[in-house]
Amino acid sequence: MAISRFKALDLAQNRPIAHVKIPDQKISEYYGCNTFNDDVMKSLLSPEAYKKISDAILSGSKIDRDASDEVAAAMKSWAVSKGATHYTHWFQPLTGSTAEKHDAFFDIDYKTGKAIEKFKGSALVQQEPDASSFPSGGIRSTFEARGYTAWDPSSPAFIMENLGGTATLCIPSVFVSYTSEALDYKTPLLKAIAQVDKAATAVMKDYFDRDVKRVIATLGPEQEYFVIDEALFNARPDLMMAGRTVFGHAPAKGQQLEDHYFGSIPPRVNAFMVDFEIEAQKLGIPARTRHNEVAPAQFEVAPTFEELNLACDHNQLLIDLMGKVAAKHKLKVLFHEKPFAGINGSGKHNNWSLGTDTGINLLGPSSKPKENLRFLTFFVNVVKAVADNADLLRASIATPGNEHRLGANEAPPAIMSVFVGNTMNRVLTEFEKNKEITLEKGDNVYMKLGVNKIPPLILDNTDRNRTSPFAFTGNKFEFRAVGSSANCAHPMTVLNTMVANQLFTFKEDVDKLIAGGQKKELAITEVLQGYIRSSKKIIFEGNNYSEEWVKEAAKRKLSNIKDTPSALAIFLKKENVALFEKLGIFNEKELHARVEIEWENYVKKVQIESRVLGDLAINHIVSTALKYQTRLVDNVRGQKEIKIPATLYKPTMDTIKKISEYTGKIQTLVEQMTEARKKANTIEDSHKRALAYNQKVKSFFDPIRYCIDKLELIVDDDEWPMPKYREILMIR
Repeated sequence: MAISRFKALDLAQNRPIAHVKIPDQKISEYYGCNTFNDDVMKSLLSPEAYKKISDAILSGSKIDRDASDEVAAAMKSWAVSKGATHYTHWFQPLTGSTAEKHDAFFDIDYKTGKAIEKFKGSALVQQEPDASSFPSGGIRSTFEARGYTAWDPSSPAFIMENLGGTATLCIPSVFVSYTSEALDYKTPLLKAIAQVDKAATAVMKDYFDRDVKRVIATLGPEQEYFVIDEALFNARPDLMMAGRTVFGHAPAKGQQLEDHYFGSIPPRVNAFMVDFEIEAQKLGIPARTRHNEVAPAQFEVAPTFEELNLACDHNQLLIDLMGKVAAKHKLKVLFHEKPFAGINGSGKHNNWSLGTDTGINLLGPSSKPKENLRFLTFFVNVVKAVADNADLLRASIATPGNEHRLGANEAPPAIMSVFVGNTMNRVLTEFEKNKEITLEKGDNVYMKLGVNKIPPLILDNTDRNRTSPFAFTGNKFEFRAVGSSANCAHPMTVLNTMVANQLFTFKEDVDKLIAGGQKKELAITEVLQGYIRSSKKIIFEGNNYSEEWVKEAAKRKLSNIKDTPSALAIFLKKENVALFEKLGIFNEKELHARVEIEWENYVKKVQIESRVLGDLAINHIVSTALKYQTRLVDNVRGQKEIKIPATLYKPTMDTIKKISEYTGKIQTLVEQMTEARKKANTIEDSHKRALAYNQKVKSFFDPIRYCIDKLELIVDDDEWPMPKYREILMIR
């Protein structure tokens, strides 16, 4: 194995920087050129068909057969002109990745036996992939194969160019079972988006602006990732199979000098970044920002915010694209939340906001008092939604990978809290105190309410709290606890459902007061004041990593759910099932199915890590250590033979003993871990089995790792079988 390590090191150190072909045009000229966007549709479709598609995108109305046939013909013609030979429905099953089944743009005329180009509207609108091979959580039996993908016209079709010079037309789609249950991430997200639009639009129309016809949820996901050399990746079986290193001693230099963050981007990595950004821009993905992150070999790409559904699609597409482009550069992109111990893991900060079709950011303060009451309305309702559903928000980011990262001084803890900043804290306190407000004729109602005192530039009036899981950052909320490998659609489905429900409740509360004779502005104020009082427990401005906060959170009766299996169970609480059913996001059957899938996924991933760890520990590490120990024993025997004083070879004897101690512990612990795994596998209940893997199997990981990491410092470097942290992280 050491031979493989040094071959990998030789390859990694002698890689040339790949040439990147820069387009001749400006970005504005080729941006979105591989998407079937609005401009393309307008130029290729009849006015009637274009209107039907536009209406479907805006309102979700159905597209008739004639229009779909015309769109299919135009889409095929456009795709073929771009070099596409195949098409696929591109969807997001509950595997955590995307899925596609490529069909050629031709069929056989059975009368003549000749090939004919074919792409009907029916193939565009709906397809039938085998659903039996995708996770369903018991919704369907494995022998029931029917599932349907259906075109989502709100997300533009796109051309994916493959490395071999071919291209495929990809059609973003939902994925549902034969009995119409959602089997993907997109379907519930679209429902949640529709509900928050309905709720927020009703508030705007009745209280603030009758011209508003639509409220759009927006998202900007900051994608963190690691980049390492392909050869070094291939020489680490744990990275290949588990996505993270299950052992590895910390290098002398990690991130303690804080010299990597925002530092000069390594040339080879920069070439990769430029390459995937060009491809991303062709696909209409607004990748704008690139930089070094805190840990060595860690980086970030951040887009401009977009409509939420499109942003989620683009993030999934970007992850896929980055992997493909990295292969051209002989690099490997790691999206696991914690691929390396002792340095920061990776997250995906979800920057979320609400905006109107008239161009107003509902979470942006204004210089105008009237508009600030509107801002406070949506701001306070979001805080209230989090306060009432904190555990549900925690559950939305529960994954095996994120479990390694939460609370590790690199990511927010498992305790949900909201950071609003000193300025907004003062605003909320003062607003709450104005309990008795009387209005005389001619009084400026907004002046009396005190909303004229909100600074228009909140962003500059407070520092950012990087330890907060859910922070207000001036004109948006940043959900910082989302893991780097997560599909944004899942936590965003939960967040938008929570906020939609809260806005519906708010409107009911205000309307009751108005019906009782209360002036509209005073009614809004009274309800918001009550919400502020009941939401104080969730607002925290201090260090979320501190032990003091853990104690304080307990006093406030905030949950601290540290493990993934327990967090996932929150979805099945009666009140949460009722919430999702009330808004039509999930029915009880779908919720149970998703939780079952996630519990099973947790078991499988911990099981893989356990098996990888056991295999590498016994077959690679222990065997290597014992071989090295034999060399030391021979050395001591030789020293004895030539009468070297025992005191002089005592350090070598101590090393021999340490190797025996550590290898013995490893063998014992691996045997115990294997038995714990076998026992856990006999548990039928999926929740209890997941808990057993968390509490019994996973508990062996750190003790085994400790022994291996100690051996890494003892065994001759020339004999160590796999690339070390200093090599993986520093060679690029």
